[in-house]
Amino acid sequence: MKALQGVEGQLEWVERPSPACDVGQVRIRVAAAGLNRADLLQRAGHYPPPPGASDILGLECSGVIAEVGAGSSWQVGDRVCCLLAGGGMAEEVVVDARHALPVPAGLSLAEAAALPEVYATAWLNLFQLAALKPGEKVLLHAGASGVGSAAIQLCKAFGNPCWVSVGSAQRLAYCEELGAQGGALRGEGLESLRDFGPFDVILDPVGANYAEINLQLLARDGRWVNIGLMGGSKAQLDMALVLGKRIQLIGSTLRNRDEQFKAELMADLQRHVWPLFEEGRLQPRLERAFPAADAEQAFAELAGNGVAGKLVLLVDESLG
Repeated sequence: MKALQGVEGQLEWVERPSPACDVGQVRIRVAAAGLNRADLLQRAGHYPPPPGASDILGLECSGVIAEVGAGSSWQVGDRVCCLLAGGGMAEEVVVDARHALPVPAGLSLAEAAALPEVYATAWLNLFQLAALKPGEKVLLHAGASGVGSAAIQLCKAFGNPCWVSVGSAQRLAYCEELGAQGGALRGEGLESLRDFGPFDVILDPVGANYAEINLQLLARDGRWVNIGLMGGSKAQLDMALVLGKRIQLIGSTLRNRDEQFKAELMADLQRHVWPLFEEGRLQPRLERAFPAADAEQAFAELAGNGVAGKLVLLVDESLG
């Protein structure tokens, strides 16, 4: 099968053997794969896959089941999307059957490829780890990103007013259209967010650069969930604020979680989140789909930080 790899910082479609489909697994003919910042980092050699995971790029995909291992209730021909530790940008992928979910009614396979990673990340960090309660206020840094777009919609659906930090007025308008109450432009500083706080939960993919302002903006018993290091890894913290406000700092990753954890997370998504797509309360935010031959262009667009929502790579357009 053909698969996309990062080779010395460049993208290259290579021939790889088709993986075996074992007990409890399914083989998926891949229609589309979502792009994530982790793919940029892996392509550059900065984010290797966890031990035992595929070194092929792609943390999420959609497609049609082509083979079902023993012990799975899926059927050949089922349309699914799935969460992966790697391997989505290939003609085929074999995945733990528990990590696949049905494509919500009314969505295309391209749209479905934009769902698993961002909704799993947003749900895990806001509603499981931060234990967000109805009515609590949320601040989402990088609010127009794929995870931010999912998080805004989840906050709206579950009764949590949210605000964002973004890079432009256009991206702020995009977030407000999705349901954010307002926000701040990072180029103008984040001090204006004080007018909307204090916040009960901050979801932060930036890290060090925002550490000081996060502590200032958090409410008593606030939770700061750090999911990325776009702004660096080393920061000085005012521990008096941490103690005085009883702040919880939660570091969170998803890719290197074990199979059982991911299975339980996906089951939770299917119970609580997937029905909201069919009700029209959640929408995939697919900004653009690129043909497989334009993978370099797709990666360059994501790296440019101008994307609102998600990009996907169309691996097999014949699947629909």
